[in-house]
Amino acid sequence: MILLCGIPSETPLRMVREHLDTLGARYLVFNQRHVADCDIHFEIDCGQVSGELRLGRTRHSLPTFGAIYARLMDDRSMPELEGEPPDSPARQHSRGFHDALNHWMEASPAVVVNRFVPMGSNSSKAYQTRLIQAQGFLIPPTLVTSEPDEVLAFQSRHGRVIYKSLSSVRSIVQQLDHAALARLERIRWCPTQFQAFVAGTNVRVHVIGDRVFATAISTEATDYRYAARQAGTAADLREVKLSDELARRCIDLARYLGLEFAGIDLKVTSDDEVYCFEVNPSPAFSYYESNTGQPISQGLALRLMDADGQAARINREDTVAG
Repeated sequence: MILLCGIPSETPLRMVREHLDTLGARYLVFNQRHVADCDIHFEIDCGQVSGELRLGRTRHSLPTFGAIYARLMDDRSMPELEGEPPDSPARQHSRGFHDALNHWMEASPAVVVNRFVPMGSNSSKAYQTRLIQAQGFLIPPTLVTSEPDEVLAFQSRHGRVIYKSLSSVRSIVQQLDHAALARLERIRWCPTQFQAFVAGTNVRVHVIGDRVFATAISTEATDYRYAARQAGTAADLREVKLSDELARRCIDLARYLGLEFAGIDLKVTSDDEVYCFEVNPSPAFSYYESNTGQPISQGLALRLMDADGQAARINREDTVAG
């Protein structure tokens, strides 16, 4: 059985669910907005994970889940909990449920897209950059600082510079222009990441197991996600094929980070040098799929089905052997 976790109407989860329906897969959905009527408990004994998930009136044995796709929002921000005090029974139940769910997914033998702990590398851009470098990818000259003088010296060395947030919270990549320099004193209270600008073509690579979907993005904007705002026109997205060697490197990077599904942000220069900026462990792939027609959601659905089928075969073999 496949378990989908999140908000069913959210586009990426909805697209995967539609493919599972088309392919005739068996799956269940944990709707976060119904968490008040859900429970989970599990235990680990001699390396075996057992327990039960209750969704409304139905109960499901945890070992029956062979694949899980978790795209969870921060439960503290759910509309159903708006106005609830921090220590209310509703918030305590929701937090307890989500904590237990994440701990179970860490321990479960199922294929999980993606486990909570490996996703943590994205919470520190500086830390993740070191992991990316360890896999042989180039990264731009980078400065993390809260000292304005260090930024000015960095800009003097590298010329064109961009800056971004250090955390996993989404931010807009901006150029360090005159307006930004006028606000530079603010970084004393907010350490920021600065990088030398790299000219070239942005390429987003979605890795799903051994499947690779690459998209080239053309725009004059610094951050192509906000091209209409920064450059006046939307970015142009097109499907591209990576070399076998680069595709393998992307797959290896995702595996090194412990991710079944990853969105890898590359830039390829005119000299075919490949820089890697970051790896998104919960990519909103629908933006790329809707612009190019690439079957990313289908690839994810097939990965979940493959994993669930393999888990079912192992369970049958264990039952026969027992």
